[in-house]
Amino acid sequence: MAAHDPAAGESLRTLPGDDVRQILWRFADRFDLQMVVQSTRAVARGPVARLVASGGRNSHDWTPGKNELLRAYDESGITAVFMDPEQGGFIEGPKNLALALVAFELAWVDAGAATGALAGNLALSPIHERGTKAQADHYMALAAPAKPGEDRKPWRGAFCLTEPLPYVGVDTGMLSGKATIAEWEEGKEPVLQIEKRGRFITNMGFANFVTAAVDSADPRLKGSCIVILEEGDPGTFDRGTPTRKMVHQLSSTSDPIFSLRVPASRIVGGYEVKDGVIVPRWDHGEIIEAVFKRTRVGVAVMTAAKLLSAVEPVIRYQRGRFRGAEQTKPGSLRHELGLQQREDALHRLTDVWATGEAAASLAFAAARLYDEVDPLERRKSELLAQAGVGGGRAEFAYLKKVNERAIEYLSLSRLPQGERDEARLLELANDELVRFALVDSEAGVLCPAAKLWCTGHGATVMREAVSLVGGYGITEDCPGFLGHKWMDAQLEATYEGPEAVQRRNLSVTMAQPLFLEQLRTWAGELRRIAAARPGTGACTLATAFRLWLWTFDHLTTAKDANGEKLYVGPRQGVTFRLADALCWLLASRAQILDLLELARRGPESPLAGEGLPGLLEFLGDLCHVQAAAAAGEVGRICAELTYGYNRHPAWDSEARSVCYAAEDLEALEGIISGMAGCATDVIGEGGAHPDKAGPCASCQGLHDFAALRMKLDGCLTGAQLAKDRAAQALSKVMIPEALDYPA
Repeated sequence: MAAHDPAAGESLRTLPGDDVRQILWRFADRFDLQMVVQSTRAVARGPVARLVASGGRNSHDWTPGKNELLRAYDESGITAVFMDPEQGGFIEGPKNLALALVAFELAWVDAGAATGALAGNLALSPIHERGTKAQADHYMALAAPAKPGEDRKPWRGAFCLTEPLPYVGVDTGMLSGKATIAEWEEGKEPVLQIEKRGRFITNMGFANFVTAAVDSADPRLKGSCIVILEEGDPGTFDRGTPTRKMVHQLSSTSDPIFSLRVPASRIVGGYEVKDGVIVPRWDHGEIIEAVFKRTRVGVAVMTAAKLLSAVEPVIRYQRGRFRGAEQTKPGSLRHELGLQQREDALHRLTDVWATGEAAASLAFAAARLYDEVDPLERRKSELLAQAGVGGGRAEFAYLKKVNERAIEYLSLSRLPQGERDEARLLELANDELVRFALVDSEAGVLCPAAKLWCTGHGATVMREAVSLVGGYGITEDCPGFLGHKWMDAQLEATYEGPEAVQRRNLSVTMAQPLFLEQLRTWAGELRRIAAARPGTGACTLATAFRLWLWTFDHLTTAKDANGEKLYVGPRQGVTFRLADALCWLLASRAQILDLLELARRGPESPLAGEGLPGLLEFLGDLCHVQAAAAAGEVGRICAELTYGYNRHPAWDSEARSVCYAAEDLEALEGIISGMAGCATDVIGEGGAHPDKAGPCASCQGLHDFAALRMKLDGCLTGAQLAKDRAAQALSKVMIPEALDYPA
């Protein structure tokens, strides 16, 4: 273990507490959110943790013990977080950050509980995002917990999309559920016949209503839609058998069957009749897009919570690993530090912690961004209506002009003061549509990036956390339920669209000119951060951003050795891998921005201020460690994509023709001294050549990439020293005597 760097100053004293997290994740000024965190935590570490510890996960059935959690969610306010005050809730305005915090606190103990608590919101989300006002008011009020003096039970909802059977998590565009028109008397509301079988549907053990995606099987009904089904509707409302899932056992999941008659007014968002055909206002794909781009953030938060929750149990295990053995005497180094004497154990835990911080930073950044998007999106609709811009192509053309103004704003903002038109910059800064374009562009990338990276890479790192506690990690006795969390993480990578869906979304949204302009701006900002706060890895990350941008530009114009274009939809070996690389950059950037926020606001907090220098030093080192890991991934992926589609020369006549012959080189050496040293491949007497596949590839036109790659490697300077410092801090940080759950 390396000695502590005296220049590093004060070290980490304790694990980050609420006061620190409130600043990092920007809710230090939100008393309502702080109360949500505390009440959710009491449920998570109380009833939820006790149920897990007593073996409540060992059943596919919805048991009385699991059902008791619903009451705890209602009484703690968790159920009402989704609703507006007039609907029975208590939080004004957007609630994406609030819901993300609920997901974090519950998943800290058990992600199945988080899923169970939030699945009702998923059922309501189609109605919330695209339903009519009457639909929203009706179902939100039904789903709100009873107020004091009310004698009623809140309705529970389920969202039914997945099909066709028997698969789980298939393409959302492939529907087999059907809707036909059963009755349509003149002057009366049409009645629909719904035939739908679901698979892996959460909350079905107790749901009172279901929002279900169906396709039309009747020429009098156009396209697809989402309809609201109620358990009292005429026909069959069969909850189905419990799904034999292996994870998230504290949520109710089954495979339902519906054959119901419902009024057409249950079509989410309503409909109109054109030429004798019912035309839903929104098809199911449009509604799902609006829903998932918000709810996926909560799933990303769940895996981030698992990673951070693993830190304390692992430290406790490592330090106590040898205690009680005859050979380990109290007071000895082995007794006090246990496995934390070993650099490997500390370095690996440092990587787990750094990943958890980056994952949480990225996911909460996405949640906060949607809190900005929601009101701006409504304002955009108002402004477009005032301008007389309808939907479809007219709106697309109008917003294209807005995007051009947003790009102009970013370009101006990067210019030094004195070299830019300040009046124009201020005008663009005050343009509400420009502001919407900026946040919408960023959100379109951050949401799939958070879902993809936090759950996908997070699941891999969660396995590392489990491995750090040896065989203990895969027992039900392991403090922190680490084995359960590792297995649950695999489902989170699949929920609401597996990795391929997120990569497909990213490959489109990250290629938009406005977002690319934002990336260029961020690269410059990171360079300035590096100048002010060296040691955070911001310099490394800025170079990695530039390498990614260079590679993107190259791949959008380059062709492979067969003359085929590289950056096109079907070439997922290119687009998906570039999306993966971008996620690493975004997570690391979010982590650094959170550190800056703590440095700025930490001194204002009497609680966070104590021990703040050591905490900032430690979190800065974690940023540096994560930035180096991101740079490594980006460098590797970009190099493989840039060079890998060129055919390597073989020892054929064409390739030999560009090599020097030994006798020619000898003659040239007599004229130009040192010439022989510049030749990489030489053909000897009788055609002899070096023992390798072929002459070295020239890779013309890639010198700028090579220079950037070399610079990126150099930017890793100090990263391992940062990891050494963080590891040493881990070996000294104070932790409580025992976990605070089950409480």
